[in-house]
Amino acid sequence: MSNSVYRLAAVLLALGIFLFDVLSPLEGAIAVLYVLVVLIAARTSRRADVLVAAAGAIVLTVLAYVISHAMESFGSPALRAAVSLAAIAIATALALQSQAATETLAAQARLLNLSHDMIFVRDIRGVITFWNDAAAEVYGWTAAEAIGRVADELLGTKYPADRAVVEAALLKSGRWEGILEHQTRTGARLVLDSRWAIQRDRHGNGVGVLETHTDITERQTAHAALVRSERRYRRMFDTSRIGVIEEDWSAVQAELANVAEEGTSIADHLAANPDFYTRARRLIRIVDVNAAFLSMLSVDDRTQFLNTLDDVLGAADTTFPGALVAFARGDAFYEGETEMVSSDGKAVPVLFTITFPSSPDDGDKALVYVMDITDRKRAQDAIQQAQAELAHAARVATLGELTASIAHEVSQPLMAVVTNGEAGMRWLRRDPPELNEVEFALGRAVAEGRRASDIVKRIRAFLKKAPSHRDELALSALVEDAVALVQREIAKANIQLKIDLQPHLPNIRGDRVQLQQVLVNLMINAAHAMAGQDGARMQFITAAKTEVDDIEIIVQDTGPGIPNEHLQRLFEPFFTTKQDGMGMGLAICKTTIEAARQTDIEDDAARRLGKAGLNQHGGRMTVESLPRQGATFRVTLPSVDASATA
Repeated sequence: MSNSVYRLAAVLLALGIFLFDVLSPLEGAIAVLYVLVVLIAARTSRRADVLVAAAGAIVLTVLAYVISHAMESFGSPALRAAVSLAAIAIATALALQSQAATETLAAQARLLNLSHDMIFVRDIRGVITFWNDAAAEVYGWTAAEAIGRVADELLGTKYPADRAVVEAALLKSGRWEGILEHQTRTGARLVLDSRWAIQRDRHGNGVGVLETHTDITERQTAHAALVRSERRYRRMFDTSRIGVIEEDWSAVQAELANVAEEGTSIADHLAANPDFYTRARRLIRIVDVNAAFLSMLSVDDRTQFLNTLDDVLGAADTTFPGALVAFARGDAFYEGETEMVSSDGKAVPVLFTITFPSSPDDGDKALVYVMDITDRKRAQDAIQQAQAELAHAARVATLGELTASIAHEVSQPLMAVVTNGEAGMRWLRRDPPELNEVEFALGRAVAEGRRASDIVKRIRAFLKKAPSHRDELALSALVEDAVALVQREIAKANIQLKIDLQPHLPNIRGDRVQLQQVLVNLMINAAHAMAGQDGARMQFITAAKTEVDDIEIIVQDTGPGIPNEHLQRLFEPFFTTKQDGMGMGLAICKTTIEAARQTDIEDDAARRLGKAGLNQHGGRMTVESLPRQGATFRVTLPSVDASATA
């Protein structure tokens, strides 16, 4: 619309000048005023409009001369006409030149507006003269609002040094780069990578400054977080009580990549080239170790371990092939137990976990966490020696039924205490330690210790003819506790355990520890029976309500079964098919389950007669087995509902 207005104004002005030139009696270079027409036409910023206006002015000038002077003479009127034409031509040339320069500047301004960086131009006093679109979008002020304002006041600029120092550096070199802060219209602070360039006049004086700013707020935040993370990791690395080794596996990775390119599987290559393991140990370079690892191997200088893995692994190590296969397979970690060589040549037994790089961004660095288990090894050796001595004493000693029962019942909770203690130690050695799991393991160890104490108390009570403790028990909780005790044995034997309990079973009444002991004995016996067999190893625990409201618990396995000649003697005291068995487990289980149910009055009379037993559950226990088809133990116990009905 503005261009149309300019064109209309130019036409009207040209028409007015023409009429005045023709009709006015004044003698003068009236046609010079056509320069104004050209200048008005130039306001449209279109070259064609300027040329049309200039051509029209020239035509009107000549036409007016012809009308007024009819080509009679070429005196002063002709000279005035020539001057007017020259003025029109010069004005046209200048207007076209100005348009070209303006177009160039406009194109440059459009390019600046295309930039994602905030760009503005200010004069030497700091007043903004140009403001690009990115600056308007990020800072929040439009170009009309920003132009004419002092940049530092508008943006609340914070400099890395004194403002005068920055200006001095800019004037000296003509450029300045640095990190500074600006404030947006909403009050947000932005961290910016700023670049300044000074514009000078022909005398070398600064007349303007072009400022380009890149928002690096998120980058700075991420960098700060990375620095904090690196410091935290370094502190954890250096102060950890667990030995930590950082290893470079890049050379091994390159070797494995070459094997893959040849089309040979990694497993086949390793099987065909056993010497590759030895070479690979020398290819793995130790990058860094922490103080705990140095202390573990009695080393004072950290630089002594900036060599290869082969220098610290013992010659008898058998775990490295598994670690190499795990790395080639792409596993996240590998765990094992091995020996490392200390500076004085002694073998140091350790537990280790290798954490392999999980992505290409992690590089080829692996972290190895090492725990010295020298003391634990000594304790295990002492325990094994003590166990051997106890086994020898058990073989030569004559035990009565009561003594054998005590030994059998007490040993289970004690072993559970040891198992849970070892589990807690393993969780504690994790990085970071799994404190919830440690607390859970310690809680189970305490519970088993109390269970052992309860067994002793019951035996003491039995010797004193005190009544046994019978409580109302939930079968699901009873089975869950028993499974927790033997979980490690079942896992070690690679047995798949399946539990199927009928919903909403009624409670039973009995001694919790004794009933748990029955289930534990049956599950451990099944695990031992299946330990050496090939194929699937499965164990089933089911429970359901019978027609007479009793509870039937079935413990079934897929082991070799029980020979027919042993079935009749299976529950006899001291009868066993295991080389290291005492022959009391199943005998105690059957006695526990099948002791006659008595009323409180009958219990009291039996105690006075000295006939009270340890187990008062009033159930049944049977066994079924076919060769090579496993064994099935059935335990039937009266429910609380059935007891109340009876």
